[in-house]
Amino acid sequence: MATLSIHFDPAVVARLVSASGDDTVHVTLSLGGGAAPTQVAPVIPHGPLAGLMRAGLLEPDTVLTFRQRRANRSGRAVVTADGQLIVDGHPSPFPSPSKAAEAVTGNIINGWTLWQTPDGSTLDQLRQRLEAQ
Repeated sequence: MATLSIHFDPAVVARLVSASGDDTVHVTLSLGGGAAPTQVAPVIPHGPLAGLMRAGLLEPDTVLTFRQRRANRSGRAVVTADGQLIVDGHPSPFPSPSKAAEAVTGNIINGWTLWQTPDGSTLDQLRQRLEAQ
């Protein structure tokens, strides 16, 4: 029988240890071809969030949130390195802020004005900063 060996970079272990109960930690496993680790090509963001990410206004692993008090609902999503959003409770990433917001609210909605960064800025505000540069 084959042997499965999983090796985690120390940074991954540190992130897992420091994660709180509400954090989502994404780990990708790939097949290796021997003793030396294979070089992984850098992930290049694409899609609607790519410009914000290339400009350094939005980083991978940023947690975005929203709260709609009247509707009594909230959402949480994590930005992936390739510019998609992983929404809590959904198995597949979403390519745009609006599609991610729609998955949470059940309604067609402008995700650019709904999702907020940890400092309270909306994605639309980040996009306006980018256009002003």
